[in-house]
Amino acid sequence: MNIGSRQAEIAELVRSEGFQTIDDLAARYGVTTQTIRRDVNALCDRGILLRRHGGVERPHDGQGNLGYQTRMVLNLPRKQAIARAVAARIPDGASLAFGIGTTPELVMRALTAHRGLRIFTNNLRLAAAAASNPDFEVTIAGGQLRPADLDLIGRTAEDFFAKYRVDVGIFGVGAIEADGSLLDFHDGEVLARQAILANCRESLLVADRTKFDRRAVVRGGRIDDVATFVTDEAPPGSIAEDLAGAGVALVIADSAVEGEAPDSRLAAQ
Repeated sequence: MNIGSRQAEIAELVRSEGFQTIDDLAARYGVTTQTIRRDVNALCDRGILLRRHGGVERPHDGQGNLGYQTRMVLNLPRKQAIARAVAARIPDGASLAFGIGTTPELVMRALTAHRGLRIFTNNLRLAAAAASNPDFEVTIAGGQLRPADLDLIGRTAEDFFAKYRVDVGIFGVGAIEADGSLLDFHDGEVLARQAILANCRESLLVADRTKFDRRAVVRGGRIDDVATFVTDEAPPGSIAEDLAGAGVALVIADSAVEGEAPDSRLAAQ
């Protein structure tokens, strides 16, 4: 099941700002109200949003992150392009630390044809995808499980990642502020992400463009702390300039997927 890019933007807008009228959404995107109604109906039929008279709102309280399965289908083709771009940079035999989230999971799925990878993660969905290749060695964090996302966060996840020094750390983020600040929805998510960053030789932040429009509450690090940022569109505002000034490699997934040169892959250490 896939959700179009405009539908993904509408879902994120309603999640972050609350009730939106059909007329306002039509004006915002420069399309007819009939087109917006089709988008809204598709989102509501999947339980992503909730219909209200004249518009649409968040389901339930909607204050936290969207549900995992909902996030997985939002902007899926672009996330898959990001995943392919990352997979093209990972050599066989590398050791990889993976954080939580849908885009890291898609990266793992794009890597399942590799050989001899060593995977360390606090994401059980991702671990299951890695385990589909019997040539991989998969190590998972212990601790209290979050049933909805099937991941483990908090001090135990932080301690887990601190035990290893891996070739590549791959992680997502809840939101990216206009000033480059990285935000998540829970303290434990930040702790795990920062532990991966501190214990890898190469760091890859993976995030599609919707992360620049989202709102999350827990600050932790900056976008220019990483070695490589892989996304699907040029970042807004001055962020691209800030990345260049900090020496961060910016990879736009669509251009990276085609014609990838073999020598651009990260060297296993």
